[in-house]
Amino acid sequence: MASNNNYAYNATYNHSNASNIHTPYGSGDPYYNESTGFINPNASKKRTSNWVKIGIPVALVVVAAAVVGIVLGVRSHKSSSASSSGGSSAEAAASQAASVKNEIGMFATATDSQYLLPLYPSTTNTAAYTSPTFNPSNNAALAWPSDSFQPANPSPTEVRTDRPRLIAPSYKWDALPNLIKNDPYMKFWNDTIFGNATAYFDLPVVQYFMDGDSGILDNAREIKMRIKAFAYVYRLTKDTKWVDRAYKELQNAVSDSFGPSGDQKWNPTHFLDTAEFTAAFGYAYDWFYDAWSDDQKTEIRTNMITYGLNRGIIAYSNSDNLYTGWWTNNTQGNWNCVCNGGLTVGALAIVDDDTTGTAKQILGMTVDNAKQNCAQAVTSDGTWTETANYWYFGTTGHAEMASSLMTATGSDYELLTVNPNFWKTGLYHMYVNGPGSLFAYGDHGPNKFSTTANAMLLYGDYFKHPEFILYQRDQHDAPEPWSMFWYNPTVAGAFWDGMPLDHFFTDDLDQWAAMRGSWTDESALYVAMKFGKNQGHQTHNDLDVGDFVVDALGTRWAGELGSGDYRSENYFSNDTQGSERWFYYRKRTEGQNTILVNADNQLVSAEPKILQNLTSGTAQGSSTVMDVPSDSTALFTGDLTSAYADTATSWKRGVRLLNGRKQVLIQDDITASQSIMWRMHTNATVDASGTSATLTIGDKKMQMQILYAPDGASFSTGPAQRLSSDPPLIDNQVDQPNPGVTVVMISLPAGQYSLQVLMNPQWDGMSASDFVTPPSVPIDSWSLTSHNAS
Repeated sequence: MASNNNYAYNATYNHSNASNIHTPYGSGDPYYNESTGFINPNASKKRTSNWVKIGIPVALVVVAAAVVGIVLGVRSHKSSSASSSGGSSAEAAASQAASVKNEIGMFATATDSQYLLPLYPSTTNTAAYTSPTFNPSNNAALAWPSDSFQPANPSPTEVRTDRPRLIAPSYKWDALPNLIKNDPYMKFWNDTIFGNATAYFDLPVVQYFMDGDSGILDNAREIKMRIKAFAYVYRLTKDTKWVDRAYKELQNAVSDSFGPSGDQKWNPTHFLDTAEFTAAFGYAYDWFYDAWSDDQKTEIRTNMITYGLNRGIIAYSNSDNLYTGWWTNNTQGNWNCVCNGGLTVGALAIVDDDTTGTAKQILGMTVDNAKQNCAQAVTSDGTWTETANYWYFGTTGHAEMASSLMTATGSDYELLTVNPNFWKTGLYHMYVNGPGSLFAYGDHGPNKFSTTANAMLLYGDYFKHPEFILYQRDQHDAPEPWSMFWYNPTVAGAFWDGMPLDHFFTDDLDQWAAMRGSWTDESALYVAMKFGKNQGHQTHNDLDVGDFVVDALGTRWAGELGSGDYRSENYFSNDTQGSERWFYYRKRTEGQNTILVNADNQLVSAEPKILQNLTSGTAQGSSTVMDVPSDSTALFTGDLTSAYADTATSWKRGVRLLNGRKQVLIQDDITASQSIMWRMHTNATVDASGTSATLTIGDKKMQMQILYAPDGASFSTGPAQRLSSDPPLIDNQVDQPNPGVTVVMISLPAGQYSLQVLMNPQWDGMSASDFVTPPSVPIDSWSLTSHNAS
């Protein structure tokens, strides 16, 4: 939602898709550097601005498949009942489902160029849009064969003898061509991977670029992304030009021109870099194994051990007193997943060829440590402990590690199940996405490159939740090598069929809600609001109790600013009250969509409490056209007083949907001894007049109204920048500008108030008389029917 200057970007650094930058939330530089396949309806336009606003009306992207880089009731799914018999009826069901899938093709018909989300046709197809399920089959054209490698007593250091062993054993490669021919998704992904590999082939090798405290992580992930594509194409074509091109990339990553000499070449002080390089070398060693000469194997092993695995042993033992292994202790987040995952992949690739014993030593450390840390990064409700964007990095590391262990050694050693709630993170990822992209609270992180959401495919298959697979397979980041092997082609149905529109995440750390009007209409209403704690998020959060986003009419009206500059001094210092992290606007409370008291930051010790989370229980049916009942609603309320314990004696915030999910009410019942400011960040042009405001983005409008306005309450606007009363920044540090962002405000003196803000997106076909004005109801008295018209 703001400008693209999060990193000190080196203009000479040749990103794979430097000519095709997409930054849907305004953060990143560029944010979406990854292997990407856009669903292609017709001819595209290139974006010329260096940032993408959160609220441009929907446009369709048209990039060829060869595009370069870039519970509420938990549904229990199982295989179709007929398939349980394993007889002819099961095969018939699988065959019928495959025929329907091939007849229709991919469900999404295009990719939204701004928010990078799939667009679905407005249609009903009862043959294809059925409840999510699997249709097991023994037909090699429809399903993966079983793996004959089934050790009785698996051990992380005892690996299969055939190659490859990581992610995709030889039996899967043998089956792959037939599956590609018979599955439209696998064909599209395969075509995209070939196109991406071809585009990467002619690029120069990745240039070394030390990005300050963010290290050379971009370099590592871009090399990993390229290696995966080159190796995939080689294994299907056996054309050795891909071997030679991959080898050039590997040689470059250990050359004299690539970083310092000595064993710190892969920057172990920022160990994510070391881990991702190690993973890239591990996949290269394994997937090209039959093509490497003995000398090349020795060279790759030696470099991986010197710059990667041995540095991992040092990190675990801290034998050099550099504390590069801090992430091994009490780190439930992406750092532990990525670091342990990369080391594990590298070690598994060479363990039986490594005469030094280094790989075995690593495998004796990483698995248990990841179970104690990485696997615990998912809370009891499925939310990732850091942010919605860091979910990508953490789950990619976790899924790569688990999958590699399973294929190489026959077991994941409970990495997937040691946390009994881990499976719920698939639901988290689905609900944290709205039509206007992620509810992207907190930091967004670095470029993604080799990082995707394809862990959803592995989790959906392993945990038997086909809706995870069906959801992810239409996403723009699905086409890359992992998806080809984690995807279960026997999946059938529509992810939205039977999916509740609302979900509440109630773990004390998180406390957030998602409510929507449809899963398949890009113009539908989406509202998400979070309470949650201001600590315990691996220093990636903001001071944002009460924060929210609003989507409607195909655009985002209330959005997030995202990451600050990761190279800013003390940006990641700590999350204590006096931390200099909280000096930067995007991290301060005033930079969030919430209440500001006394123009000051919220307390990091805040312990908000959910009061109510209620829903009418509306779920979408099989049609992509959602007919929302007029009484369909949801609400989420909380006591947030502890965020301002020194200046507010009471603060309760609530959000609810009205009028068949066409309107939104956000209410704050607050008593404060200091001044109060209601704040919302938007990319809209705002025309504020007294208690009304009209927001305009393109040809779309949303009206806002202060209902039952307290004396003196009116809308005003201002820039998204630090307040004059804020503490000064550290010497020589600057705050990031947020061009094109307006803050909508309501300012009041100390006192007791009920601030009720009604949001009315101007839907086509609705006249002024179609909108409702709800009664004034104290938050403590809210119910599903409390705001019905009398």
